[in-house]
Amino acid sequence: MRFTKLDRYIASTFLKTFFVTVALFVIIIMVFDFAEKLDDFMEKSAPIEQIFSVYYLNFIPTLLNTYSPIFIFISVLYFTSRLASRTEIIAMLSGGWSLRRILMPYMATAALLAFFSYLLNSWIIPITDKKRVKFENTYMRDYYSQATSTIFRQLKPGVNMYMEYFNNNDSSGIGVTLEEYQGKNLKSTLFGRFIRWSPQVKKWQLEMVQQRVFLPNGNQVVKNMNSIDTLIDFNPEDFFFRLEDVQSLNQNEMRKMIAKEKLRGSSNVDLLQTELYRRYASPFSTFILVVIAVSVAGRKTRNGLGYSLGIGIFVILFFLFFSKYFISYGNRGVVWPWLAVWLPNVLFIPVAWLFYRKAQQ
Repeated sequence: MRFTKLDRYIASTFLKTFFVTVALFVIIIMVFDFAEKLDDFMEKSAPIEQIFSVYYLNFIPTLLNTYSPIFIFISVLYFTSRLASRTEIIAMLSGGWSLRRILMPYMATAALLAFFSYLLNSWIIPITDKKRVKFENTYMRDYYSQATSTIFRQLKPGVNMYMEYFNNNDSSGIGVTLEEYQGKNLKSTLFGRFIRWSPQVKKWQLEMVQQRVFLPNGNQVVKNMNSIDTLIDFNPEDFFFRLEDVQSLNQNEMRKMIAKEKLRGSSNVDLLQTELYRRYASPFSTFILVVIAVSVAGRKTRNGLGYSLGIGIFVILFFLFFSKYFISYGNRGVVWPWLAVWLPNVLFIPVAWLFYRKAQQ
């Protein structure tokens, strides 16, 4: 399809309205967020230049990703209602364009925004979010958030690790036990009174070590060592990774973590898979919301812009509610993760079709 001057007018108006809406909302959200966190910034003596150049600059992509469905929907509702109120939509229809033809530049622009949303979700936000989380760890989280106790992990099937305490500030811990099972039988244990992580060589060093090997005849082989270097398949960052920071993982990192958590038998697999599939399903919702917005706002009514905005906001609230509702089920493993993120889109495709058919009448 060759873009005409009218197509370019609709697409450019769509994008201009979207970016103005985004700019206004982002500024408002950041002002309220700054006012809420000002005491935390002052308490931890966060440098003012880093607050804006590191924290808030890297917070903007997250805001765009979180609120982009609302931004897109409101943008299309607003400027399409303006077109309808000025009888420009009627002029297009009188000129031989069908509603389907009018939707073409909208959908082309939606495809551009959907692709940008995918890039945000999968690659841009993981980069910026790492910087934001690093700032939060330095200036907004207390000392004890970098220390944890009573750690239990399954490193892989048949190998469990227990640690009494670990402090990430000096990469040291106490009381670590590794247990290796063969079926239901305990094969060996390795206990270290002290443990230290070496980030340079990516190895753990155990001190005051005792190793026990359990033989089939019931005897034990006990070996005591002052210290040993060992490759435990666990990074200290895993102790302090918050599930709410899962968006800081790009696609490759996400898949590696899912594979690792599956190997460990972790309960976080469903949440990670839901986030992975959401990154594909969320951009697709852009097309559904654009069709609904154009269908609602493209008809000239006596009630004016307020009526279209009212219906549109009602629809978008329902869509966001269903999205969050099913994602929560996917996170808990009640629904298959891929189904949880795609179900709102599947349910709202018939809704978009009904609005589209009604707009044609």
